[in-house]
Amino acid sequence: MSTRIHVTVNGVEYSHFVEPRLLLVNYLRDVLRLTGTHVGCDTSSCGACTIHVNGKATKCCTMLAVQADGCQITTIEGLSHNGELHPLQEGFNECHGLQCGFCTPGMIMTAADLLQHTPQPTEQDIRHALEGNFCRCTGYHNIVKSVQYAAKKISEAAVVH
Repeated sequence: MSTRIHVTVNGVEYSHFVEPRLLLVNYLRDVLRLTGTHVGCDTSSCGACTIHVNGKATKCCTMLAVQADGCQITTIEGLSHNGELHPLQEGFNECHGLQCGFCTPGMIMTAADLLQHTPQPTEQDIRHALEGNFCRCTGYHNIVKSVQYAAKKISEAAVVH
């Protein structure tokens, strides 16, 4: 028996009938074709599936799509606006914060949540926030630098406005 869900993903409203056991990550990837959210471990351990649900970083590989009914969801695809990369996306590019790129969407979504609550994080704040996101390539040094880059750019933009 299918259940109808209504969600807003990256500012677009969707309504679909889904199987009650369908995971949110599979709904995003297979139904909505938003493949930037990755499936890594299926246990909420690696963080590759991190998105924002109602403005909060959430690992969606263990969340059912029906649990997201009525929610506002942002995926990595929803961070950029009008063809402009989000400062975090730019930072990961400029500071070489990605290698294979598999963990990058989850890292960026987790870091975006951090910067919403802590606009000028310390290195320790960044490392603590990213503890639940695993990268097997970079050793995290450039990832931390990428988040610092974004924090500085966002802070500078706030001063201008």
